[in-house]
Amino acid sequence: MLKHKFLTASIAILSVGSLTAQEQEKSLYIKGNALLAPIGVINVGLEKQLTPKITIQGDVLVSPWKSFAGHEMQYYSLSVEGRYYFNQAFSRWYVGANIAVAAFNAQKWSYWSDAPITDERGKTFITSNLYQKGYSLILGITGGYQFKLSDRLNMDIYASIGSSQDFYKGYDRSTGERYDYAQKLNKSGEIIPYRGGVMISYKLK
Repeated sequence: MLKHKFLTASIAILSVGSLTAQEQEKSLYIKGNALLAPIGVINVGLEKQLTPKITIQGDVLVSPWKSFAGHEMQYYSLSVEGRYYFNQAFSRWYVGANIAVAAFNAQKWSYWSDAPITDERGKTFITSNLYQKGYSLILGITGGYQFKLSDRLNMDIYASIGSSQDFYKGYDRSTGERYDYAQKLNKSGEIIPYRGGVMISYKLK
């Protein structure tokens, strides 16, 4: 009887120890985008392991440029992403589902031309003087590859594409007036690449 109780207690202790060890094995990485940092765009995040093959990542992106190469480029976003690794967490190929919200005061790439544009009211604007201010809701998918650089350092190469629903007002930089004539906000939707880069990750635990 005593041996039986001892065996039961030993198994219980070993089970708790095993679960504790498994919890300790769930890694956490802090990361920064080395591709965007040289142009003054901050993109940092945390990636936490949930299971042997699944992680969750949250990241923020801050592009503070009121003007960059002659174009407005203020952009602020927050995203959350679930990732599935085909090998194991933080190793090799993965796919992810991403949701993001963003606020922007920026000029779309399609407005970089100096060509004149005439609206339905008959008013003419120079396209390169126009920019947009508003916010976006984005749903997308991510693909990437992550590998070790050292015991604590990883490199994560990734890109995301998805559906962006944009709500904004359009302005003429030269006069400050709106070039669109929606009473409130313009709305547009498009499929675009919206995230990407090379993250250098440091293992916190």
